[in-house]
Amino acid sequence: MWGSPAADPTGKPMNSAAPFTHEALFYSDEDAFLSGTARFVAGGVDRGEPVLVAVREARIGPLRERLGGQADQVHFIDMTEAGRNPGRIIPGVLMAFSASTRQRFRMVGEPMWPGRTELEYPACVQHEALVNTAFEGRQGVILCPYDASALPRHVLEDARRTHPVVIDGEKRVTSDRYTDPASLADLYNVPLPPPPDTAEEHAFSVATLARTRKLVATYAHWLRREQVEDLVLAVNELATNSILHASGHGVLRLWREGDTAVCEVSDSGKGFPPSFTGLSGFGIVMVNLLCDLVRTHTSHSGTTVRVYLGR
Repeated sequence: MWGSPAADPTGKPMNSAAPFTHEALFYSDEDAFLSGTARFVAGGVDRGEPVLVAVREARIGPLRERLGGQADQVHFIDMTEAGRNPGRIIPGVLMAFSASTRQRFRMVGEPMWPGRTELEYPACVQHEALVNTAFEGRQGVILCPYDASALPRHVLEDARRTHPVVIDGEKRVTSDRYTDPASLADLYNVPLPPPPDTAEEHAFSVATLARTRKLVATYAHWLRREQVEDLVLAVNELATNSILHASGHGVLRLWREGDTAVCEVSDSGKGFPPSFTGLSGFGIVMVNLLCDLVRTHTSHSGTTVRVYLGR
């Protein structure tokens, strides 16, 4: 199932000469998580590399304690907040940190944890796949912890497909399941659940763009003012993209799921490319930075982008 184990068990990247390495850490319990991540982080601190740790908040305290004085040289982020939207992690967390230094970097990123919903999962896999594209040629290594005792088997199988290197216990191996990032991202270009029958539906075009913004602001009245502004900006970006790059018009659907406003923009265009290369596709990057979750589906008949923003 696995390739040959690498020679270095110390926490170094599998190939220290490689510009970029993307590794998955499978851990079975709290101590295995702390041991694996602390060894990886300490290796970076010892080499003078900038180190980011973006994990669940509950993990940060114990990891700081395990690292001791080295923790002061590490930047910690609560991933459940910063990475609530998987599409926000590359531009808003990983690239934001790596862009702050010209040195070889080292990052721990936990995009998948028990409690992620089925709705979020395709975006998580696409994120993990596209990390390989986003950082291709850059100098650094990213380690992604996976709770092997709590996550379903198919999640671990997908981790093997999105990470060229897998660490399972004391073994660091090359994954023979690794899949081309664009192909895997496309595989998770899956249809979205149908909107509820109660969803409002409004056609839009360039002549009605201002009205479309007002519809969103009025509908999402229960959100905080700054959230309403973010949602209006996100929908405006999506609608403008439909007008400029699709058929010149589209359909907006609005509905509520608990305290979350859901907005869906559909058109007959080919949509945004399933890739991330710096500032290309900046519009969809901005939408991801503004919203709690962004899901996209493209088919022969057009593209649907659905955004979620809640209190």
